[in-house]
Amino acid sequence: MVGMVSVAAILLSACMNGGSEAPEPGDALNGGLQSQGLVGSDQAKVGQDWWFALPVPVNKSSKELEITKVSLVEVPKGMKVIEYGAYDRADTEGLALLVLEGAPHMPRLDRLKNYINEPIKVAAHKESEIYYLAHLKITGQASQSARYCRFLYRQGGKQYAQTLDCEVKLQTKPTK
Repeated sequence: MVGMVSVAAILLSACMNGGSEAPEPGDALNGGLQSQGLVGSDQAKVGQDWWFALPVPVNKSSKELEITKVSLVEVPKGMKVIEYGAYDRADTEGLALLVLEGAPHMPRLDRLKNYINEPIKVAAHKESEIYYLAHLKITGQASQSARYCRFLYRQGGKQYAQTLDCEVKLQTKPTK
């Protein structure tokens, strides 16, 4: 009887977790130069939409991995994440590091394939051709930067979470 109760408790726990375990801390990714600096603008205005490129994932391990989800960890008051996108660098003619929506040099993301709902495979010791963007709305004066990019991925049958350094500062001029 005790064995039946234990099995039932395990099954109930798995169902409540959506059938998946919490991800383990990962270390297979490297964010390259994007993880070592700050991008931003001091010309942001309330109501504007900006697209910020998260670090291009580099798989520094010896096994292929699949990225399943990305997110900005710290988003200050005054900024709001509207959505995330995943685009092929060939389609966007390079890396759209930080662009104001509607600007002449902005890729027409609405016309491109968005891979955000697909696991993105990154071969061992390779950089991904797909990169991630956070669509940010300026809702007020942000006192801080948005920071830290979290990647969830599968590798070798396990789920991992890894946070890479990244930072974007979109400053608005103070209202008088």
